[in-house]
Amino acid sequence: MSLIQTHDLTKTYGSGDAAVIALDHINLTLQPGEFVAVMGPSGCGKSTLLHLVGGLDRATSGTVTIDGHDLSKLDDAKLTELRRRKIGFVFQFFNLIPVLDATENAALPLTLDGVKPAAAKAKAAGWLNQVGLGYRLNSRPDQLSGGQQQRVAVARALVAEPKLVLADEPTGNLDSRASEEIVGLLRQVADEWGRAVLMVTHDPRIAAYADRIIFLKDGAIVDETRLSPNGDSAEATRVREKVEAL
Repeated sequence: MSLIQTHDLTKTYGSGDAAVIALDHINLTLQPGEFVAVMGPSGCGKSTLLHLVGGLDRATSGTVTIDGHDLSKLDDAKLTELRRRKIGFVFQFFNLIPVLDATENAALPLTLDGVKPAAAKAKAAGWLNQVGLGYRLNSRPDQLSGGQQQRVAVARALVAEPKLVLADEPTGNLDSRASEEIVGLLRQVADEWGRAVLMVTHDPRIAAYADRIIFLKDGAIVDETRLSPNGDSAEATRVREKVEAL
């Protein structure tokens, strides 16, 4: 059974002559432990797709099913609970709280879910150690590099043991070396920790780490490419050519 399934997923903004179709009847599946990248030109619907799959926005029509739960049938309270327990989010700009240290930031999903602070911090410290930041547990965001801050964000995304990680341009604010480290970490999230990863990116080098790439144009899926494990520069070139052709 697929972990994620969308059926005719459609999102329209506005109405009448002013209506804009952001997503147009998207059918997509994602298996546990699968790493899928989404690419396409600006305004093609990439982030909208992530927002609908993550329950951050409601579809105009069609459905998103996560681990057997149809998001369209959940009220706001149940949707919030599902997001907190089954989905981890990684964003381009980290979204860490400046006054909290790395452990406190990574523990946030658990503390918001009512876990006692000591237990939440202990689990957060464990995940920070897993992502290579066990030596910076007490550092605040302004004491960390961009790549280190994104590692805190990945630990935060994993701390509640979600089945799905959604990453929206996770390397867009990093230099080349840090970008490679973060996408390698997301590859590990899928391979070693069994989470499904759905990542939006504009960078063919980063997309080449995925198991497959979905190409969007004008809100619709126009192509799909399956990649060999740990894609190389030749595959990145092939991906770049496909993106440029859209």
